[in-house]
Amino acid sequence: MKEIRTEDAVGQVLCHDITQIIKDVKKGVLFKKGHIIREEDIPLLLSAGKEHLYVWEKKEGILHENEGAEILYKICAGDSDTIHGTEIKEGKIELIANIDGVLKIRRDALLAVNSLGEMMIASRHGDFPVKKGDKIAGTRIIPLVIEKEKMDRAQEAAGKEPIFSILPYRKKKVGIVTTGSEVKKGLIQDTFTPVLINKFASYPSEILGQTEPGDDMEQITADILKFIEDGADVVVCSGGMSVDPDDRTPGAIKAAGVRIVSYGAPVLPGAMMLVSYYEKDNRRIPVLGLPGCVMYAKNTVFDLMLPRIMADDEIYASEIAALGEGGLCLGCETCTFPNCGFGKG
Repeated sequence: MKEIRTEDAVGQVLCHDITQIIKDVKKGVLFKKGHIIREEDIPLLLSAGKEHLYVWEKKEGILHENEGAEILYKICAGDSDTIHGTEIKEGKIELIANIDGVLKIRRDALLAVNSLGEMMIASRHGDFPVKKGDKIAGTRIIPLVIEKEKMDRAQEAAGKEPIFSILPYRKKKVGIVTTGSEVKKGLIQDTFTPVLINKFASYPSEILGQTEPGDDMEQITADILKFIEDGADVVVCSGGMSVDPDDRTPGAIKAAGVRIVSYGAPVLPGAMMLVSYYEKDNRRIPVLGLPGCVMYAKNTVFDLMLPRIMADDEIYASEIAALGEGGLCLGCETCTFPNCGFGKG
């Protein structure tokens, strides 16, 4: 690559895209990389403020920004059929979701590549839902050219697996156990179950049924196990999650023989959430204890967990603990990204 005066560039090959910006009219590529400059192009280039140009002068061991971008895309997406890349534009490739699902990010690999300098990968939050057609990440090389050795280091730092992947949603059979003697006795209307049905309706799911065992701890346990026996892939227990002596749900879930991941989450609303798994015969069935806020609050910890549950993405205690940063929902009309974990309200 060499720099020459624009007036002297006729017949030369551009080694980068030329962008033209006209306020309120246009921002786009005037000439693309690889364009052979003609006499009639000179006035247009000068009007775009380009008095000097870089023209291609291939050197061993040096990659153009577009070649570097292609390598970064491979690092990010590999041969995934759940992600595709856009056409290279100004040395940048964007990653687009091919399916609805949960975005997974190998964060250590992302940090390792971004720490190398002269290249960047920017993405949306991982472990959150994406829809088909969503932009999930963008990559580019910072300089116009880069040493091949640096891109080799990036590939080594990222490892063999792609940085990004999307877990598709799986159809789930759902059992709902509505606790609380006030519901069983008809003293109050059950307004919790319609909320749950509505939330599950956003995903491929089938509601197997609902039980109302009241505050009978043994019956709550029996209802959980019966739903599992009947083929439930998820069991949710609504209500009765506080430390009140009449709230028996946590103990009943534990008595079902589950593995407790976490009772409590650093998220408001939703601090009393219980996450557990019933594991038997190669099945791993989430059994959740939902705090009362799920019934009335627009965004709660359940909204953070549900997409992962529906994508068979196992949830770990360390991940729940990490939700503290961004775990306070302020009910904003627009998300305070990147400090908010909930996204748009």
